[in-house]
Amino acid sequence: MNKPPTTKISHSACSSRPAYLARNLWSGILFGLGLVAFIDETIFHQLLHWHHFYDKSTTDIGLVSDGLFHAFSWFATIGSLFMVADLRRRNEFWLKRWWGGMMLGGGAFQLYDGIIQHKLMRLHQIRYVENVLIYDLIWNIIAAVMVVIGIIIVFRTRKESQLARGEGINEQ
Repeated sequence: MNKPPTTKISHSACSSRPAYLARNLWSGILFGLGLVAFIDETIFHQLLHWHHFYDKSTTDIGLVSDGLFHAFSWFATIGSLFMVADLRRRNEFWLKRWWGGMMLGGGAFQLYDGIIQHKLMRLHQIRYVENVLIYDLIWNIIAAVMVVIGIIIVFRTRKESQLARGEGINEQ
């Protein structure tokens, strides 16, 4: 009649399987990318009217490009949430690693937007003003800080996972 005690592994500290480490990371990256794209599109495109995703044509084309951009951010966000649901179902969701991925994905997208789309491709500027440098600096510094925070969290969670699995322990 006595059942042996079951041990439930807590994945708030680490995952026991490398595949789930990657899924937690990628779901966070996709969510961060989708979230930052959504915030950019909502605040700077729709509310402030500073720019469209593509500003080298008519306003109508700019609005269509915003719609496609919004769809992209929505699909990235929804896809990431399906991954989170699967991880939670398997009891493998690791919030800390997911946050690292989210910061990394959001920051990388913002940095890509600020450097590649704004400066190299010149699809649009953050804002069309005389001195856009302050806007560029703030945009890219925030992005870089997000990337650095994301990298720190990702490396720390990877190390925590390795220690929990007994890897990386020097036996002398």
